[in-house]
Amino acid sequence: MTTAVVVGNPKSASRTLRAATYLASELVGGELDLTVDLATLGAAILDWGDEQVNDLVTQVGAADLVVFASPTYKAAYTGLLKLFLDRFAGGTGLSGIAIPLMLGGSPAHALAPELTLRPVLTEIGGTVPGRGLYVVDAAYDNPAAYAEWLTATKPLVSTLLKAGS
Repeated sequence: MTTAVVVGNPKSASRTLRAATYLASELVGGELDLTVDLATLGAAILDWGDEQVNDLVTQVGAADLVVFASPTYKAAYTGLLKLFLDRFAGGTGLSGIAIPLMLGGSPAHALAPELTLRPVLTEIGGTVPGRGLYVVDAAYDNPAAYAEWLTATKPLVSTLLKAGS
């Protein structure tokens, strides 16, 4: 089983990265195989011929579980994450489970993962179990902020991962 996180925060080593890593580790009960902090790619993300980015797209597309995380910008995910997701062919780009995770300043945008990120992940082939997760960024390092979602969604993820084995 391959587990990955893709983080679209324009600031590298962000709270969004730590939240995504925590969530993915909790879902699989262990270490991750791949962490893609898009901010570290620089201008390469704009070059469709860049081999490193194309390799990351291939690895993410083949992963069994990927947490896609972004801060909430104007009630949506970042343009940086959009640039990466645009590389996946419609309907066939992802082959596994895709988890939408977004962080924001207040509960006002709590529907953003469902309304903006989930449809894109589904369109590019991801299986999205349960609802997307929104975490107020002031609580990104508090396990309680994830507990209810994990209780509801982790069993679905575990069942899907076992079925895919």
